[in-house]
Amino acid sequence: MKNRAMQILCAATATATMLLAPAGITVAEELKMSVKSQTQRSLQQDLPRNGLSESSVRNAWGDPQSITGPVGEPPITQWHYENFVVYFEGNRVIHSVLKHNR
Repeated sequence: MKNRAMQILCAATATATMLLAPAGITVAEELKMSVKSQTQRSLQQDLPRNGLSESSVRNAWGDPQSITGPVGEPPITQWHYENFVVYFEGNRVIHSVLKHNR
């Protein structure tokens, strides 16, 4: 009787292990992104890239709405456009960011 109970227990354990263990199944993660986030990512790619000169930025995006700086050492200047800000060190772009819409 004990031997039979042990066989049933082993068989149940083996069956459960086979059912619960992944058997080469490929699992993909679904990423959900809001349309706003996709739009911001698209706009971010259209911003001035690092290393561009002030004249290149002015030629491609026009005159900024306002300019702040230069401030500090090395001198950092901000060019403010309607939807983004471009940061220059000297006359080269070091960073461009989208403005947060409130």
